[in-house]
Amino acid sequence: MKFCKKYQEYMQGQREELPGLGFKNLKKTLKKCRRDFESHQELSGSADAKSCPNQCPVCDGTFFPSLLKEMSAVVGCFNERAQKLLEMHLFQGNHVALIQLEGKDLVTYALINAIAVRKILKKYDKIHYSKQGQAFKAEAQRMHIEILQSPWLCELMAYHINLRETQVKSRRAPALFEGCSLTIDDGKPSLSCELFDSIKLDIDLTCSICLDTVFDPVSLTCGHIFCYFCACSAASVTIVDGLKAAEPKEKCPLCRQARVYEGAVHLDELNLLLSRRCHEYWEERLKSERIERLRQAKEHWEKQCQALMGV
Repeated sequence: MKFCKKYQEYMQGQREELPGLGFKNLKKTLKKCRRDFESHQELSGSADAKSCPNQCPVCDGTFFPSLLKEMSAVVGCFNERAQKLLEMHLFQGNHVALIQLEGKDLVTYALINAIAVRKILKKYDKIHYSKQGQAFKAEAQRMHIEILQSPWLCELMAYHINLRETQVKSRRAPALFEGCSLTIDDGKPSLSCELFDSIKLDIDLTCSICLDTVFDPVSLTCGHIFCYFCACSAASVTIVDGLKAAEPKEKCPLCRQARVYEGAVHLDELNLLLSRRCHEYWEERLKSERIERLRQAKEHWEKQCQALMGV
């Protein structure tokens, strides 16, 4: 079965209408663009150029804007639902079966849309003999609408592993991911997951600031993961003030994007998973950070008192 038909059947088979890609319409747009360009070549007598002209009205005015809008809707829907699902797990722990089922559906929704985006951009580049599709993908990552970069996907993976480890004796727990695991290679942990249709997801869990396993991990809106303490340091804020107090000009240490701290997400499930797997390291780091947190809190309140007293 061709992917376009498989994708349409999947989206139509959902219990409720969800945002998705107009995969069939996007393919028609690309075919129309190619036909129009070839007709233009025949009329002009030119057969040298292999890509559509600059400022192509079809590509610039229809294809990319439509894809951008649809990708934004998909990742927005996924993030909102995944967040609510994990909040339900935290506050209503007795709904494990429901959360597992919904989680599995959410993961499938995320992955099949990620594949759809990859395939349509690959088709764009094939039709136009260009690399604009890959350039658009990089831009989508910068705009935080690449669904595989979502921190909530990372959280669902960690939740699945945590649940699997707490229900070792139970064989009824359905898996959210096939082949999902936390691996520690030479002291460096990573979340890895073998996904269908040749997609492999690897998430490095080493903080690029302290070069150690992420502790109390937080994901910036650009998708990069750091220790909470390290992220606060990079954003030039104290732990007491938190990342929401960061100036908009402060940039991610890795990709150098600005405005990435205010919407940062605390990865609670990942934090739990790492605390179990790296117990000795976790205890040691917890002691050292507790001292630093107390020091910063003391300095913060001393300054507040001095300001209040006009010193």
